[in-house]
Amino acid sequence: MYRFANTALARLRPFALALALSLAPALVLNCALAGLASQAAAAADSDWLDVEARIQYGFYTEDARTLADVVAQLSGPEGGEDPLRHYYIGLANYRLAAVLAAKDKTRARDAAARCVSRLDEAVRGKSNFAAGLALQSACLRELSNLTLWKPLANSKSTGQMERAVKLAPRDPRVLLLQALEHGDGGKIDSTALARLRKAADAFEAERQGVERTPGWGAAETYAYLGRGYLDQGNVLAARDALERALLIAPDFALARRLLTKITSG
Repeated sequence: MYRFANTALARLRPFALALALSLAPALVLNCALAGLASQAAAAADSDWLDVEARIQYGFYTEDARTLADVVAQLSGPEGGEDPLRHYYIGLANYRLAAVLAAKDKTRARDAAARCVSRLDEAVRGKSNFAAGLALQSACLRELSNLTLWKPLANSKSTGQMERAVKLAPRDPRVLLLQALEHGDGGKIDSTALARLRKAADAFEAERQGVERTPGWGAAETYAYLGRGYLDQGNVLAARDALERALLIAPDFALARRLLTKITSG
C-alpha cells in the first residue's frame, strides 16, 4: 500500500512542477503589481502629507497669503475627482477663514463657504468619510459665525458632526472638531475641555503608529487645551499643554502668545 502511494506521488510530481512553473509568471506579475500599487499609494499619501504640512505652516504662522496660494494651486484641473484633493482644499479654506476672521470678514466668509462646498464634493466622492464630515461641520460653524443664516448652518453642522462621530468615534480629528463646538475662537467650557482631553489621548495613540492621511491636529488640541486650562485658572496644566503644542509645532503663533501670557504674568 505504501509502495503504491509513493509510486502515485512520484507520478504526480512532474505535473505539479509543470503547474507551478506555468503559474509562476502570473504570481510574479500579481506580486509586482501589488507592490507597485502599494508604492503608488504610499507616494500619494506622502504628497498629501506635504500639502498638509504647507497648510498647517500657513495656519501656525497666520500667513493668509500662503494659505491662499495652496488653495489656488490645488484648485487646478488635475485630479479634480480625488476626494482628498477636495478635502485639502476645504482644510486650506478652513484655515484661511480662521486667519482672516478678525481682519477681513468678507474674505473669511468666502473662504468658509468654499470650504463647505469643497467638503460636499469630498463626502460625495468617498462614502463614510468621517474626517470630511467633521471638517465640513466645522466650516459650517465658522460660516454661521460670519453670516446671518445661523439656524440653517448650525442645523447642518450638527447633523454632519453626529454622522462623523457615529462613523469614527475614536478619530482624533473628529474629536478635536467636535470639541470646538463654539468655533476655534469660541469659549472652551467643561464639555469642550473633556472632549479635548479625549482627543489628546487619541492623538497620542495615533502617533505611535504609521503616518496617516489626514494627520493634522495634535498641536491644535494641546493649544486649545492650554487655553481652556488658562481660562479655568489652572496655570500649570495650561503651561504643560502649550509646551506640548510647541514641541509638535514650534511656529504655532497662538500657542506662543498664550505661553507668553503665562510667563510674563
